[in-house]
Amino acid sequence: MKKFIASVMFALSASVMVSGAALANEGGVHLESANINIHDQASLQVGAKYFANYCMGCHSLNFSRYNRVAADLGLTEEQVTKNLIFTRTDGEPTKAGELMKNGMSPKQSAEWFGAPPPDLSLVGRSRGSDWIYSYLKAFYVDKSRPMGVNNTVFENAGMPHVLWELQGLQAKECTKEGEGEHAVEHCEMKTVKAGTMSPAEYDKVARDITNFLTYVGEPAALHRKTYGVFVLLFLGLFAVLAYFLKKEYWKDVH
Repeated sequence: MKKFIASVMFALSASVMVSGAALANEGGVHLESANINIHDQASLQVGAKYFANYCMGCHSLNFSRYNRVAADLGLTEEQVTKNLIFTRTDGEPTKAGELMKNGMSPKQSAEWFGAPPPDLSLVGRSRGSDWIYSYLKAFYVDKSRPMGVNNTVFENAGMPHVLWELQGLQAKECTKEGEGEHAVEHCEMKTVKAGTMSPAEYDKVARDITNFLTYVGEPAALHRKTYGVFVLLFLGLFAVLAYFLKKEYWKDVH
């Protein structure tokens, strides 16, 4: 029976991993490794800064609160209020204890972009860090799209390339090798307009934003291992106590 339960649990976990990988690699797109570290507080701070300045005009984080982010990222509420909050609630400045919502009207955003921009609270868990990192680097010029850009990771996305001033503009150049059914297409990105950052600098920005969104998807991951260590220490201490208690109870029996 134990073997059966173990095999069922293994099969379920494997199916979840496969489905997650299939979602992340939808369309057979190659994803670059984000190589992030959610315990890198400096990276999280930079990611929060760029997200608030470039992304949060459209995308909200409805499951996060400013003060929780401040505590985890080592920021004071004053720093968060001055540098991350750009919205108002009922005419008053948004407070640090409120949810990280934006001021965009869902109705207007649907008219502008075809659909309201999604909340990104859980994108780190649903898509994965490699997907986010690759997506931020995969925009290219496409005059057939309403926003003038497309994305190799998420084709025909309605989102403009809000970070183009930092990265610059890329063009996708493809060549085919072979003929007929055996033809293989190879595509490369080439810079057609330089941004204010070098490729290495922009890679770091994309990685920092990815790190922040991954953290937001599961803030408890910052402290989960610490809790586990204390639990194991408690169980070890309890095991010693239980052993001597057992000896005390059974000493008269033997």
